[in-house]
Amino acid sequence: MKRIIKKILNDMGLDIIRLNKSPEYSLIGLRNLQINTIIDVGANIGQFASIIERVFPEATIYSFEPIPLAFDELSKWSKKIGRKVEAFNYALSDTSGEIEMYYHTDHSPSSSLLKTTEICENYYPFTKKQESIKVKSITLDKAIEDLNIKIKPELLIKLDVQGYEDRVIKGGEKTFKMAKACILEIGLDNLYADQADFREIIDLLYMLGFKYVGNLSQTYAEDGHVIYIDSVFTRRLNDEKNKL
Repeated sequence: MKRIIKKILNDMGLDIIRLNKSPEYSLIGLRNLQINTIIDVGANIGQFASIIERVFPEATIYSFEPIPLAFDELSKWSKKIGRKVEAFNYALSDTSGEIEMYYHTDHSPSSSLLKTTEICENYYPFTKKQESIKVKSITLDKAIEDLNIKIKPELLIKLDVQGYEDRVIKGGEKTFKMAKACILEIGLDNLYADQADFREIIDLLYMLGFKYVGNLSQTYAEDGHVIYIDSVFTRRLNDEKNKL
């Protein structure tokens, strides 16, 4: 019977997977970690934080969002949650100061410190309407020092920064070395000008002691190829041994 049902669904273009085998449920093993601190970079209005705080209810979440309107919503939500979520109105970069950002007025989550490409705008027409704004930037390592952020092991870092991942990593190498795992949205298509590609991210994180372990999810184009992924990196076993 199971085979018959599976075949019928397959013929309809659908599949069945056990919930505990679903990456979005298992988080590719992250649920097994003792995460007590989460750094959420590119928090927008708290979409990721609202999910992950239910997975790790004892963890403190430090959320960074540079866009004023999105930050206002994030700040309101964080105050409702209480002391375990703190919001900061900064973009994270490899430098500190003031920086130009391209705010997508029809869809703020796709806003970036990088310009959209024609490929991005063809896939996602809602990214075409933009305005340039000035936002505060800070490196992750400086933020840890200056903003009274207390990291209690184990640390999880999440980046959703629209092609700016390499700059955030370079500005936070000391902090990344303390992390147990990372979640990064990475574009495989060239959606933003001068974005870091997958190989660059792999190399940067490998040098900091991480290995790529899979994707929580991936977004497909009409022809079936993958546009971008929500990828997971965990600390390499030999790197853990070197710490002992």
